[in-house]
Amino acid sequence: MRPFVRFAPAGLVLLVALTVLTGTPMLVRSVGYASTTARITLAQQTIASDDILERIDRAQVAIAEAVTPGVVHIDVRSSRSQWNIGGSSGTGWVYDALGHIVTNAHVVRGEGTISIEFASGVSASAQLVAADPYTDIAVLRVSGMNSGLFPLDRATGEPARQGQQVFAFGSPFGFKHSMSQGIVSGLGRDPRGAVTDGGFTNFIQTDAAVNPGNSGGPLVDSRGRVIGMNIAIATGRDTDGTMEGQSAGISFAIPLNVIENVVGQLIESGQVRRGFLGIHLGNTVVVQAEGPNTLAGVQVAGVQENSAAERAGLRRGDIITAFGGQPTPTLPILRSLITSYGPGSNVEAEFYRDNQPQTATITLGEFAALTLAFEPVMRSLRNLGIGFGMRPNQGQAPLINSVERWASDSGIEPGDRIIRVNGQNVRNLGDLALHLDRSGLLMGSSIELTVEKADGGTKSVTVPSGRRR
Repeated sequence: MRPFVRFAPAGLVLLVALTVLTGTPMLVRSVGYASTTARITLAQQTIASDDILERIDRAQVAIAEAVTPGVVHIDVRSSRSQWNIGGSSGTGWVYDALGHIVTNAHVVRGEGTISIEFASGVSASAQLVAADPYTDIAVLRVSGMNSGLFPLDRATGEPARQGQQVFAFGSPFGFKHSMSQGIVSGLGRDPRGAVTDGGFTNFIQTDAAVNPGNSGGPLVDSRGRVIGMNIAIATGRDTDGTMEGQSAGISFAIPLNVIENVVGQLIESGQVRRGFLGIHLGNTVVVQAEGPNTLAGVQVAGVQENSAAERAGLRRGDIITAFGGQPTPTLPILRSLITSYGPGSNVEAEFYRDNQPQTATITLGEFAALTLAFEPVMRSLRNLGIGFGMRPNQGQAPLINSVERWASDSGIEPGDRIIRVNGQNVRNLGDLALHLDRSGLLMGSSIELTVEKADGGTKSVTVPSGRRR
């Protein structure tokens, strides 16, 4: 009996140890399971007691249902030419019950047939009413539809605010009638590659996913109202604004106030007249506002004689900090705001003079069309291989002094003069720029040039249509 008595305590200890080793994990698992069950139950109770996510879902679904019927997919089928084969696609949106569709000018650039498709699957043909390459806005008119048009609501008079929630609609990579979500990341952006040289920016920046095919689609707020129109994206390779590549989380949109001003004029007259202040714009300057606050504004480097600015009392050295109630921290923003108003508009400007805030009501003049058109048109002609040796407003038809590429292939020679554009007489280089601009050179329209040869004969050539940028 002694051996058993001697080893009994040791066996008991071993048994207890084995029990602990095998039982503890089971106990831990049991406790963990109970804890997880409790957390799940609490989470389910929280979800059941607060339907905020369901309400957000319902609101976003409602935005899609309210906006999508007014968004169209656009297909442009171009004829074969030496510049372009095939066509392009993009997005547009119904502007009014008369059948006007708004999109980007670059979506419909170049001649071709335009068709649109609604989310319902209904397709229709459309015609280009007019376009403004300087803001990249175009107006189409849908034909053959007496009903089924659903104009989108617009947030007229309510500028976009940084941080507000937005939704972008379009056909990214051809996936029609898509919707993406984001916020307004910034305001007053100036991606120069997004518009024709010399054009106007002041764009809304968002992080909503926008890709090729979204161009021309509406950017709407949390009430489903249009606040802008998608125009370009920034990529890792191109941060200056592009219509190609893939979204890198930065996209740009044209503000609604610019859209409404331009679209109204394009529908009414087919042309855009822009406001003119008459100042030479200087650098961005920071001024001391009330208290510890500072404001950024644009300094007036000079005031033109008999201009709207002079009549309103602006002087050299004044720092313009707001125009029409909107801040003007940079030159591109101020320039865009001025031209977003038509000639004759009365606009209030806020400025600082000798560190003191002042206001002035300015009746805008008219921005000279030649000032805007001359450089972009001359650059397009150089791309075609036509060079000139004269400045504008000289009293004779423009003399060609260099020829290459398309111009050379068309039989144009140095010493020729361009005397007509689409039948309109050309007296000087300024005339040529204006006629070409109004005939749609920057939109890729085909244009007939009449050239006078050195021997007195004439030759007609047609500038080919295409999707040049």
